[in-house]
Amino acid sequence: MNILNGRIKILLILLLLSCYNLSFSNEVHSLTDTLIKGSALIDTDGKPVNAHGAGMLYHKGVYYLFGEVKKGKTWLVPDQQWEDFRVPAGGVSCYSSTDLKHWKNRGVVLKPTTNNPGYDLDTGRVIERPKVIYNERTKKFVMWMHIDKNDYSYSRGGVAISDNPFGPYQYLGSVAPNHQMLRDMTLFKDDDGKAYLIYSSENNNTMHVCLLSDDYLTPTKTYTRILEDKGRESPAIFKNKGKYFLITSGCTGWSPNAASYAVADQIMGPWAARENPCKGPNAEVSFFSQGAFVLPVVNKPDTFIFMADRWNKTDLEKSGYLWLPIRIINDKIEIHNIDGR
Repeated sequence: MNILNGRIKILLILLLLSCYNLSFSNEVHSLTDTLIKGSALIDTDGKPVNAHGAGMLYHKGVYYLFGEVKKGKTWLVPDQQWEDFRVPAGGVSCYSSTDLKHWKNRGVVLKPTTNNPGYDLDTGRVIERPKVIYNERTKKFVMWMHIDKNDYSYSRGGVAISDNPFGPYQYLGSVAPNHQMLRDMTLFKDDDGKAYLIYSSENNNTMHVCLLSDDYLTPTKTYTRILEDKGRESPAIFKNKGKYFLITSGCTGWSPNAASYAVADQIMGPWAARENPCKGPNAEVSFFSQGAFVLPVVNKPDTFIFMADRWNKTDLEKSGYLWLPIRIINDKIEIHNIDGR
């Protein structure tokens, strides 16, 4: 009888797992038209979307995609200890969509300048990983981005504002939060309206989480150091059922590497480091991609899309995208590349 009961328990467990996997599979298929498999994303004019290191804002029924404009000849910055490939800084582009499938080009909403090498937005500088959130109190759309020189000796966060999600954005300047480096970064607005910068600092050895002022325009002195001595970059954060998840990549220049993630009950920590969330063939190189943002899908609870770039490091203008669903199991996450490519 005990053996029979044991077999019944095993069958019930297998049945529950099967139902869970079927549910996840159905969820994936419902997002099939949204997901991108390492290729170009085409806008409504039939042209490739040019929005890399991207972030996404949802406002009044519309998704707004912001990203780096990668255009022009790629060159290798000399005398660097890593493969520092660059194109002229093209500013920040914006695209809009109501269904995550059809994208309208809203143009370059934060424009660069030329022949002004001392200015943050000059084409000879670095403008990376723009993210935008909305401040209900000031009625302003606030954009933060990584601002740098080609040798990464500047390492600051730039901020711009607009009255409209699709710009134009007015650049306000840059800052080194708490006199610390800011390199790869993301921006997160919590359920209580507070906003945070999460960024690689200390020569990419440690991540910082920094609370912003109420108007989202200034870093406060409230910050914490996380993932100390881990050498992580390209942070992408999301929140689900009270837990915070932070996906990062290693520091191997433009070449792909294994992602990892961390989990916390409070955004200021403590954060518990976890393994690579990518599973399956080519997981060790994050399916040849590097994360940029995690998108919560509106009206689909517990549904998130991992948005990543597939860098073509010697021709950055031809870089592609990879958008994949995130599978959440309690406080663990998994990312599967459905077709293995």
